[in-house]
Amino acid sequence: MSEVSDTQPFLDPDASREYLRSWKDDVDRTAARAAAMSEQIERLRVTARDGNGLAEVTIDSGGVLVGLELTDRIHRFEPAVVARAVLSALRDARSKAADRVHDIAVETMGPDSLSARTIADRMRDVLQRPADDDPSTARGF
Repeated sequence: MSEVSDTQPFLDPDASREYLRSWKDDVDRTAARAAAMSEQIERLRVTARDGNGLAEVTIDSGGVLVGLELTDRIHRFEPAVVARAVLSALRDARSKAADRVHDIAVETMGPDSLSARTIADRMRDVLQRPADDDPSTARGF
């Protein structure tokens, strides 16, 4: 009397090849989705303004400032107020970027993807790390 086990299909060469082909197709699809996600995140740019309309910042996907525009209104405020406005806009942009990275990860990898959740969580940690809010400690000015 022969015992049937879960390994029986692997003893059949055709079934083994089909299983491996299916597994490779899954890996290839996952790799393509990961590449698409990475490309979208790399191209990500987010712009935000402070609540008083003094500053507008643009950041890249790593939270690095790539653009800064100040309105003429800054001349009516103390430099510390303008600095706080820039930092406020930067915090808002980073928060929006973290949300967008999460959306990109879910859209490309799927809502149940552990990879999507891990990447989104790591990027949120990077983008929402505490910033030094005290403009008086700024150096090099």
